[in-house]
Amino acid sequence: MKKLCVLQHTEAEFLGLMEDHFERRAIGFRYVRPFAAGGMVPAGTDDCDGLVLLGAGPLGIVSGHLLPSLGPELRLARAILERGLPVLGFGIGACLLAAAAGGGAEEAPLRFVLGTARRLAADGIARHLPAKFPMAVYMRDRPVLPADAEVLAVDEMDAPAVFRLRGNCLGFLGHPGVKSAMIEDLVMAFDEAPEGVAETLIRLRAAQGAIAAALAEIMVAVIMATRLMETAP
Repeated sequence: MKKLCVLQHTEAEFLGLMEDHFERRAIGFRYVRPFAAGGMVPAGTDDCDGLVLLGAGPLGIVSGHLLPSLGPELRLARAILERGLPVLGFGIGACLLAAAAGGGAEEAPLRFVLGTARRLAADGIARHLPAKFPMAVYMRDRPVLPADAEVLAVDEMDAPAVFRLRGNCLGFLGHPGVKSAMIEDLVMAFDEAPEGVAETLIRLRAAQGAIAAALAEIMVAVIMATRLMETAP
């Protein structure tokens, strides 16, 4: 069984709706919580077949209150990339992925946006994404993509919403398996919250069915890109 190391930044952020999809495909996952008492970012990469970098609510990597485990996380992500293993990044995790792969991040305010992403191509890995799908973004800062990044989908402002790096790594500005309860818990866990959070939460609850339906297709793209179901030669 392939196993993913899933790096959490808060109790509220987890794989959400994606857990069932990984389990049905016999892909295991282990949560790592460096923010918890006695928790730390793994120093090595020998016990996993890939890495998932989750969001972090209002924490940033270049602005606001910075992610406390930023340095060790970047070192871990670079080590995973050097081994040629897949990395998935959601929200601030997408910024971490971009930075570890030679890009970076730039300042952007904390925001909570529910919009629509649009795929850019009907071939390659992108063909497995829905032509349009809901995307909920709750994060600070934004990724600066390295030159070799492939943008697979854009948001309503034509900014990257989903991108691919190194062939087997994917960054999502929004969490594709988000649950409204995750955002509710984030709001309660931190003093800082974005404007209009109550109204956007109402819209997110109404969109949960559409998010779940889109995730069924998105997971095909995730599995195809990461090759997590392929057996070693």
